[in-house]
Amino acid sequence: MTEKAIYDVIVVGASNAGAMAAAAAREKGAKVLVIDKSSDTTYLFRNTVASIGSKAQKAAGVNIDKQELVNYIMEFNQDNSDQRLLNVWAENSAEAVDWLDDNVLRPHGAYMKATADAYYETPMNRAFPSGNEVTNAEGTMWAMGWGKWFLEKLADMGCELRWHTALEHLTVENGAVTGVKVRKVETDEVYEIKATKGVILCTGGYGANLALMEKWNLSGLKTTVYEDGPRDDGSGIVAGLEVGAAKDELPASIVFNRGSVPVGTNAKNFYKIGLSTVGKPGYLWLGSYPFLRVNLRGERFYNESSPYQFAMNAALRQPGYLQAMIWNEESMTDEKLAQVHTLGCSRFEWPGIFDGPLARKEVQSNLETGLVQKADTIEELAEKLQLPVAILKATVERYNELCHAGKDEDFGKEAYRMIAIDQGPYYGAFVGGRMLATLDGLRVNTKMEVEREDGSVIPGLYAAGNCAGGFFFGSYPDHVPGLTASHADTLGRLAGKFAAEN
Repeated sequence: MTEKAIYDVIVVGASNAGAMAAAAAREKGAKVLVIDKSSDTTYLFRNTVASIGSKAQKAAGVNIDKQELVNYIMEFNQDNSDQRLLNVWAENSAEAVDWLDDNVLRPHGAYMKATADAYYETPMNRAFPSGNEVTNAEGTMWAMGWGKWFLEKLADMGCELRWHTALEHLTVENGAVTGVKVRKVETDEVYEIKATKGVILCTGGYGANLALMEKWNLSGLKTTVYEDGPRDDGSGIVAGLEVGAAKDELPASIVFNRGSVPVGTNAKNFYKIGLSTVGKPGYLWLGSYPFLRVNLRGERFYNESSPYQFAMNAALRQPGYLQAMIWNEESMTDEKLAQVHTLGCSRFEWPGIFDGPLARKEVQSNLETGLVQKADTIEELAEKLQLPVAILKATVERYNELCHAGKDEDFGKEAYRMIAIDQGPYYGAFVGGRMLATLDGLRVNTKMEVEREDGSVIPGLYAAGNCAGGFFFGSYPDHVPGLTASHADTLGRLAGKFAAEN
């Protein structure tokens, strides 16, 4: 069955990239349909959005050199990205952030607030003050749930939003994408919808699809213990491949080092999809703090002061693909938590979201479920963690010696992040990765048109957000806070403009 209604542009996915694409296409005069398999996407809209030169950044005196940042990302990605895409992002990121600020946030009293600093000392931790925070009217916290305003804005603009509508396939005529075949979730009815100008895929990654993880990101599957994006089934990427699209050859993902698991877990066999979220067992925000880490033999094995995902990269060469984090009561004081100056959402107090009471409450919650262990001595803690007692004791003694000396001669961690753990009570937890999203996707050009292997364009097909590739590689550069959200917002907005002009 083919639906009689015909649209200019169909956007698949009603989150960050999809909403921006729909708004931009509608502003160009297109008749727009947005479909989504869920019933609501309000809480999928991200609160930290990167940019270069937004109005909020200018007001805060933040000045980032475009080419310096682009070159940094290319270096971080080992040149496994399309620099033309990064250039397009850099040139248009401020416009996307300003549009959100002016059209979605300020009408409701909220606004964008730029983070003015990004402290670092070592090349591995090089950082940029790229974040714009979606701030509540009081200026004290993120404006949580602001996605509701964006969805209302789309409706007010005249975009049609159709929920519980899942993408099955793309429809093709004479080599061009002409619409979508969708399934009504409640009834499993399958029907086609036509698009005269284009279809924009904004369907996210594939982290919730075990078969695709095994095929495209096996190392991520081994080191990640929780998957926090249960919508990410890879449907848009698969649909694109079915009609001849090319895909990134190598995996990319954004993973947080905040997944606490039971003692004795082997991460290779532990991958929970969409079961643990912030505030529930298994979430340990403190895992993003650079405290002492040991492998399951009780040995320190890397510099804990590094981007989030480097922890999982290091654990890939360790038994059980995991690490145990060791800390003490003093480590959780406000003074010590602020001292290490983390970035992004783990940053201590506003403009971050993490603070001392939350840290201590979360540890207590994990103690109650047995995911965090507590002891009066290191020997007792080692036994509770099933780690070799003598080795862990020697490791902690050596770490404390380096902390007091003010120089990490073993792994080079910065002195200001060396916090001694030489008095109890002591804490320990097995920590692995939390998969926010996979980031390798369909190959696109600078107009967000999806390409075939030979570089030719598939007419009528566009992609943005996490199902679009070419931008990221391997580990996510979390010292550029808000980059994934900005990648989705900025390139999604461009996709909408180009599709409407087709």
